Amino acid sequence: MIIVSPSNSRRFLHISCALVSRRWISNGYSCHTLFKPYTLNEAFDHFDHLLRGCTNSRQFKQVHAQIVLLGGLSTAFLSSTLVSVYGRFQRLCDAQRVFEAVPTECLLRNTIIWNSMLRANVMNGHCRETLEVYTRMRHLGVLADEFSFPLVVRACAKMGNRYSCALVHCHALRTGFHDNLHVANELLAAYGRLGQMALANQLFDEMLVRNHISWNTMVSGFAFNNNSNGALNIFQRMELDGWEPDLVTWTSLLSSHSRCGHHQETLRLYNVMRSKGIKATAESLAVVVSVCNDPNKGRELHGYVIRAGLENYSFAKNSLLCMYGRHSFLQAAECLFSEIETKSLESWNGLISSYTQLGLCDEAFSTFLELKKSEGNITPNVITWSDIISGFASKGRHEESLKLFRQMQVEKVRPNVVTISTMLSICADLSTIVYGKEIHCHAIRGLIDDNLLVGNGLINVYSKCGSLKEGHIVFKHIVNKDLCSWNTMIKGYGMHGFGESALKTFKQMVNDGYTPDGVTFVSLLSACSHAGLVSEGHEIFKKMKNEFGIEPEIEHYTCMVDLLGRGGLFQEASEVVKKMKIEPNVCVWGALLNSSRIQMQMQMQKQKKIDWDDGCVEKILKGSFRSGNYMLVSNMYAGSGRWEESAKVRVSARAQGLTKTPGQSWIELNKKVCIFTAGEFVESEMKEVEMVIKILSFEMKMKEGYIWHLGFE
Repeated sequence: MIIVSPSNSRRFLHISCALVSRRWISNGYSCHTLFKPYTLNEAFDHFDHLLRGCTNSRQFKQVHAQIVLLGGLSTAFLSSTLVSVYGRFQRLCDAQRVFEAVPTECLLRNTIIWNSMLRANVMNGHCRETLEVYTRMRHLGVLADEFSFPLVVRACAKMGNRYSCALVHCHALRTGFHDNLHVANELLAAYGRLGQMALANQLFDEMLVRNHISWNTMVSGFAFNNNSNGALNIFQRMELDGWEPDLVTWTSLLSSHSRCGHHQETLRLYNVMRSKGIKATAESLAVVVSVCNDPNKGRELHGYVIRAGLENYSFAKNSLLCMYGRHSFLQAAECLFSEIETKSLESWNGLISSYTQLGLCDEAFSTFLELKKSEGNITPNVITWSDIISGFASKGRHEESLKLFRQMQVEKVRPNVVTISTMLSICADLSTIVYGKEIHCHAIRGLIDDNLLVGNGLINVYSKCGSLKEGHIVFKHIVNKDLCSWNTMIKGYGMHGFGESALKTFKQMVNDGYTPDGVTFVSLLSACSHAGLVSEGHEIFKKMKNEFGIEPEIEHYTCMVDLLGRGGLFQEASEVVKKMKIEPNVCVWGALLNSSRIQMQMQMQKQKKIDWDDGCVEKILKGSFRSGNYMLVSNMYAGSGRWEESAKVRVSARAQGLTKTPGQSWIELNKKVCIFTAGEFVESEMKEVEMVIKILSFEMKMKEGYIWHLGFE
């Protein structure tokens, strides 16, 4: 046992600290537990070494007890060290107790203890508490220094609090720390994180002194905000000013281009980086692999990862896993997943995404369940849920998607833009307005209703569910519309038979500087067809090529034939088919035949330019695996009284195993979708609905001139 007295105390402390410096903390600590420093003021200088050498909170607390016995809490240096180490051990309550025990006189004279408390809170994600400490600091008249401001600015950025960040910036400006390099760099990072790159640019231009961190922070800021041009401009400016881009600079530049979808440019920049002799890091390789669309190039990058000894970096392996899944190399993806010893959430998400991209919903769901049962503190996040929901939706399994979304709410996982957009697409497919409005409310509560992707989805769901007015309101409130916004609105008007409104919207779109694409003209021609605007449709079809340089495709010809056929202009429709520059497909012939069926005419077979039996019928049935095409031709024959030919077509369909899908209609009542199938018995509680349908059918015949045709049903 070591007995410490004033004569040998200094020697003991030196031995204790030496043991700590050699990481023999347990020995140093054991000696110190026998130490009774009842008269040693000089011991305070050595406690800092012991505190920083503690490997667990138990050791640390016992050293803390020794400091309390010595009255060491009255010194700012030891108190700040105690707060810092408690923060490192994530024991903020203990850190707060130490902080509160410091005498007010000590707090007023020393900024170091405040900085330790600020750092402990920021390090553990307690950003609001960081601002509270900073506010208290200012109220007591303690001036922040070059270490205080960066910590508070970082907390503001993590909270997404632009106002507080601007306020702290003003405080730094008034106290003269605005030009401090460390403070300025942290402000650059904060403005980048808050999406205020204009302010970051202004601050960067005003900086008197810059270092590599300043340049890299700007490039990273542009990358974070998906601005590849801004990142490239700063990069080029950096080189012109004589600074040599380092690994961090290159990685941020690559990331900015990959985020913007500039995959080829990302690969080109990677090759430039390698040609300059800069060794790729795991981070830069992960970025390049994520944009690689060539499986052979992907394998080449995988080989480089192995040769460089980077295969143990999880983010590089996760990126490779996603790349193999994206290119349908599922076995390679599964092999990589099994090789990862400590699987992160990104690893699980990568495998689940690989399954969903290949349409393997059940396998993805099984992996999802394994993730939920896995050991460790890993739980599915919004990306996991979104992948599973969209996977089921892509296979038409909407009910399962809805159930998963409900379960997601139960587990308190907040949906993001991708989740909401997927759910809106599901609601549009199901034509259920109640669920559509419910998802709209989720978007509002999540403050993402102003997102462009969500806005376009809302227009689509309201249009398809018969609420065109609500769709138009959403359309008007979208500030930065894109081409998809206009196309969706035009399509909505067309679906509801408002051809004039569709044309008016198109005119406004062109006047606002948007360039239409092929989808725009399909929607316009369809709108004209449904509204009977034959001359307007003709004009649009001409404008498409002559004014906008868009070559008509199958979809445009189909709409044009349908437009003319509905208008009774069968000769003109036939001419369109004859003059097509591409081979007509089943859709074009079907539109021509269907138009004739609607008008109850068989003029087509009398025309010499198109041979009904040998041309039209043969082409519409050749290679067709849709029962609807056979039923269409059969009904056409039946409508003209050619029963034998009609029967032959039906026999041919049955011989190929084709069966007619029963016609269905549905109505939504009290959040329940009631489906009616042709020829099906109607339940007793639906008799009232059946009566309404009969009344509507009667009014169609009597008021609108609907005429029954003689085809089979």
